[in-house]
Amino acid sequence: MFYRPEDGHGLPHNPFNAIVSPRPIGWISTRGAKGDNLAPYSFFNAVAYVPPQVMFASTSAKEDREGTKDSVAQARESGVFCVNIVEYAARDTMNASSGAHPAGTDEFLLSGAAKAECDTIDCPRVADAPASLECRVTQIVALAGEANFAVFGEVTGVHMRDDCLRDGRFDVMTFGPMARLGYRDYSRVESLFSLSRPGE
Repeated sequence: MFYRPEDGHGLPHNPFNAIVSPRPIGWISTRGAKGDNLAPYSFFNAVAYVPPQVMFASTSAKEDREGTKDSVAQARESGVFCVNIVEYAARDTMNASSGAHPAGTDEFLLSGAAKAECDTIDCPRVADAPASLECRVTQIVALAGEANFAVFGEVTGVHMRDDCLRDGRFDVMTFGPMARLGYRDYSRVESLFSLSRPGE
């Protein structure tokens, strides 16, 4: 099968998200004039090592946020955000925070996610996440299409849960990271293997 996105795929559901998978989930926390916010984004990844940088993208809008969502609006307002890593045990809590709630809704309270303060920025974080990345916004890029924005940030602080450190390494097998697939599907990391690059 071949299709041009501009012509449509002709399938019952859009296959694009299933093709580009698995995708890590950035559970983004922000703080703004309307309060604290927490929401998951699967258009998320690390983009540079030195200095460490990450990005997340938002692809729809709410009527009360002038063409975007709460996370982008509050990152733009405050200049900071925090990325919280989602473990399998938090899947229901993460999902409960994913609704399109009115601006000013605190999804920490709504979902039951434990809240703590960041150290290098004025922002909340998920207290018991396996890891959290405190970030200062470096740029917000308007992408082609309606309400598509990519938010880039430099990591200024890193939290790692003590039980996730094994032999000096951050061990993802201790918590089973969640990954987003297509449609309503998710996965978790349950096995791993190592490869050496040529010449190593």
